[in-house]
Amino acid sequence: MTLEAFLAAFHLLAVLTLVVFLTSEAALCRSDWMNPAVVQRLARLDLIYGITAVVLLASGLARLFWGVKGVSWYVSQPLFHIKITLFVLMGLLSIKPTLTFRRWLKELNATGALPAEAEVRSTRRWVMVQSHILPVVAVIAVYWARGW
Repeated sequence: MTLEAFLAAFHLLAVLTLVVFLTSEAALCRSDWMNPAVVQRLARLDLIYGITAVVLLASGLARLFWGVKGVSWYVSQPLFHIKITLFVLMGLLSIKPTLTFRRWLKELNATGALPAEAEVRSTRRWVMVQSHILPVVAVIAVYWARGW
């Protein structure tokens, strides 16, 4: 039971860490605030966000394979599949901002140019879509934990 508690706590910690870095990206990705330091910070935050997403996936897989309930229980649950689908969707949606932040950093380092306002707005929308999917995943997890 100690392993189960550790796995659950580690998974929850990964979720909360993901929230912190996704929220930070959303807060900083504004054309009004754009400056060289913000471009650098967005690239760094996105890297940490990506690492955190991998840790979250790894902790979820650890619960799946080493947790008390086991693989067969998890894969028989419809809400598990919805939760995983939304997580994968978030991952796919994160590709465009990641590539954009890297390009902004490369352009900044090469020419000193900041991104255009329209591009910042567009990129922020991609980040915001992810940030609105994440609470849905959390709500699904709450209902699932209560037997739905």
